[in-house]
Amino acid sequence: MDIDRFLATNQPVWDRLAGLCSYAERGVGRLSAEDLDELVRLYQRVSAHLSYARTYFADPALTARLTALVGRANAIVYGTRPRTLRTVGQFFTATFPSAVWGARRFIAVSAALFFIPAIVIGVWLAHSPRAIDAMGSAALRQTYVDHDFAAYYRNQHSAQFAAQVQTNNIRVGFIAFAGGIAFCIPTAWVLVTNGASLGTAAGLFAYDGKQAQFYGLITPHGLLELSSVVIAGAAGLRLGWALIAPGDRSRAEAIADEGRRSVTIVAGLILTFLVAGTIEGFVTGSGLSTAVRVGIGVVVEVTFLTYVIVLGRAGERAGLTGAFGERVTADPSP
Repeated sequence: MDIDRFLATNQPVWDRLAGLCSYAERGVGRLSAEDLDELVRLYQRVSAHLSYARTYFADPALTARLTALVGRANAIVYGTRPRTLRTVGQFFTATFPSAVWGARRFIAVSAALFFIPAIVIGVWLAHSPRAIDAMGSAALRQTYVDHDFAAYYRNQHSAQFAAQVQTNNIRVGFIAFAGGIAFCIPTAWVLVTNGASLGTAAGLFAYDGKQAQFYGLITPHGLLELSSVVIAGAAGLRLGWALIAPGDRSRAEAIADEGRRSVTIVAGLILTFLVAGTIEGFVTGSGLSTAVRVGIGVVVEVTFLTYVIVLGRAGERAGLTGAFGERVTADPSP
């Protein structure tokens, strides 16, 4: 879309939001409930327009104008909407699981991009002496399998290591999501390369017949961590697909619509990455038996999947799409 069409298409939206802001700035109580809901929707939509303008148009005047308008609306929205425990509760019991459940087809694609390279490379290395030899000398491989891999989880103080891992996981998840805006290509690359890295490690252990040692270390935190990476990748793919196939919407409208759902997913995944990092820091490298460590990881993963499936399906039945800022108007409980 060129800038002239962008302006012509979206000018009425900007004018309407500016009008609502001017009215609200004289007293929010002057707005009806319907007007306030419209203001919130237009604020989210114009925020997406601002992001699009910054990405595709080198027009400082347009960027400054939209920034000012978004700032006015932001002050009204977040200065008047109470951030209550109920709002947070609705996010985690309805909005977030609905967004994840609604992205299940993209999650399937994301999982394929991650796990197919992991499985192919893992099986190849496990059964190919020539491929194993190409990975490095026997001494280096032995050091990695017998010492370095396990030492990574055990050589640092648990709290420090957990914080480091949490930060890294959130960074990877955000990159997987944000890369979707470039027509899905960076997101796909992040998923494939991270899957290949996992497959390489698994293949090295399998070649030496030490699969149990590998999975005993990777499973406690890896189930939830890898699930979160795959879901973050799905959010990026969903955003990128809105650019590739916007349907009967303009690309700006498609990005705005899908962006509200994708942002919900990423916001909720921050908590799952924190949980996975905590398990990695305090459980994976601990002195607990392998059965207990793996059991903790399995219980956490099953709990998360049950939560997403049960509450996500209930939210879908209640008409929720998982869009950020979506009002819960019906009881989404199963």
